[in-house]
Amino acid sequence: MPWPSRKRDKGAAADKKEPDAKIAKTEEETEDKEEEEKSTKPPAGSSKSGWKNWKKAKESDSGGEESKITYCHWLLKSEPESRLEKGVDVKFSIEDLKAQPNQTTFWEGVRNYQARNFLRAMKLGQQAFFYHSNCKEPGIVGIVKIVKEAYPDHTQFDQKDPHYDSSSRKENPKWSMVDVQFVRMTKRFIPLSEIKTHHLAHKADGGPLKNMMLFSRQRLSIQPLTQEEFDFVLSLEEEKPH
Repeated sequence: MPWPSRKRDKGAAADKKEPDAKIAKTEEETEDKEEEEKSTKPPAGSSKSGWKNWKKAKESDSGGEESKITYCHWLLKSEPESRLEKGVDVKFSIEDLKAQPNQTTFWEGVRNYQARNFLRAMKLGQQAFFYHSNCKEPGIVGIVKIVKEAYPDHTQFDQKDPHYDSSSRKENPKWSMVDVQFVRMTKRFIPLSEIKTHHLAHKADGGPLKNMMLFSRQRLSIQPLTQEEFDFVLSLEEEKPH
């Protein structure tokens, strides 16, 4: 039996290393709509990896044509440190995933409508970053893949589960989950602080991370990534930590 309801979602706190994160209302109030962001001048920043060179290489591969923005990769947040929720420890690290049978588990406990819709949009074989959240040093630690598309999350009907939902009915379940399987660890830990440095620089000069949802919707535990976002973040594993 996989670990119970360990994925970070409902009323999720902003990552501890993200001091300027927005203090948002509980995620249940975000169904089917995006919060409008105030227009602000992006802070100055510098991307030491030189995203322009990265973009030039990508354009060379694709003939220089910009592809239509679509989400085909994902970022999944989970808490690697112990935290009790209604008496249940919701800790679940990538090491816990690796310890599961066939290194596979269901990604249950999501109780936000937008995050649920992202789960339902996932396709078999798509890859996602495994992100350690709500910990001393949040960031990306590995890669997983979707091995079963969305189906009803059984924990919504379990009264002993922290994410029990008395308003959900078995004939019309409100919440879904997917199955994920461990693929590999990233070659190095990619911290949130490093990704943010690139995001700020890209906001100023139009790089691939300029609209990354990790910084506009910090509280969501399930986040989509474009191919360009995924490729750029993955390329950081080849660089020495700054």
